[in-house]
Amino acid sequence: MFHESPGVRLGARRLFTWLSLSLMSFVGLMVLIVYEARWVYPEIQAYFSQTGNLTGQQLATRARGYVQRAQEELLVAVSPIEISDARYSLELAYGLFDVSIYHQEYACTAPSLALIDDLTELLDNVQIDPFDAAHALFIPVQCLTSIEMDQLDRRGMAINDFSSSTRRHNQVLTYSSLLIFALGLLFWIMHQRQLKRTERANAEKIAWMARAMRDPLTGIGNRSALYQDVVAHSGHSMGLILVDIDFFKQYNDALGHPEGDRLLRQLAILLEEALGEEAKLYRLGGDEFAALLPCASDKALAQFCEALQVGLEAAQCPHPAHPDNKGVTLSIGGVRFVADATSFASAYEAADKALYQVKTAGRDGWQLTVNA
Repeated sequence: MFHESPGVRLGARRLFTWLSLSLMSFVGLMVLIVYEARWVYPEIQAYFSQTGNLTGQQLATRARGYVQRAQEELLVAVSPIEISDARYSLELAYGLFDVSIYHQEYACTAPSLALIDDLTELLDNVQIDPFDAAHALFIPVQCLTSIEMDQLDRRGMAINDFSSSTRRHNQVLTYSSLLIFALGLLFWIMHQRQLKRTERANAEKIAWMARAMRDPLTGIGNRSALYQDVVAHSGHSMGLILVDIDFFKQYNDALGHPEGDRLLRQLAILLEEALGEEAKLYRLGGDEFAALLPCASDKALAQFCEALQVGLEAAQCPHPAHPDNKGVTLSIGGVRFVADATSFASAYEAADKALYQVKTAGRDGWQLTVNA
């Protein structure tokens, strides 16, 4: 059972940290954009709405228009009906003029409204000449004009303020967005670099583990790989074959260790060719080899052992120091078992016992332990 190392956990935490920072940066960018949008929209709405000071300017303009119309009507009025029309225009002007913002901010508002009220009463009672009344209306006209001019100035100031504020917010949004985007991009690059490092470290670890499970001389599996493969085939009927080169020490003494290594590599190839692709091969140490392969019966296992000896004979590997003047010969022991982590030890012992029996009987042969 493999346990996650502290280095792997640390690498995972670093990956999570860089990725989290990157995502947080982009989320921050979106929050900033939404915040700025929530500021700009109300500003635009307030600027173009018909409320507040800008509406006051419009009311003053309309009121001034009605007062001037009343002046025009009074200048040509010769009958009570024409005077009544002028009076009606003054009432409309009064209604538009009499708003709280004008009373609060312009001192001329109250006197002008009082004048309009007095002139209306005098016109009703025919106590003033229409021409004099028209002349007197220049006072409210002047007041309304000053209100219009002030409101226009305020509109200009509002435009400048809005423009400056919008420009400032645009700059904040632009630079902040660039900064946050750059940070997010930096964090993402760091995340990608860390990810590549982790992948490279994992690949190196896997490669190291693969090398650790391999025999460096022959390239086939080692004892640890054999145990793992048995566990991987748990519950299946498997054949375990142990192979030992006869008089290998004498071979090395006669030809030297380099030739002995060459023979070990040649035997690994021979095992692969004789046992087929389904067989997995292992070097357990020295000149001892093992093979693990699916095997449904003892008869099938015997055929594998026979095929291995036939292949060796066909290879005709010379052994100049063989006591019986033979070429290279093998002692082979085998057993069939149901793969399991607990059954492997007894199966290995049974196969080794069969191998020992072959050696005792003079080597150069194979033997099975049945129903181990």
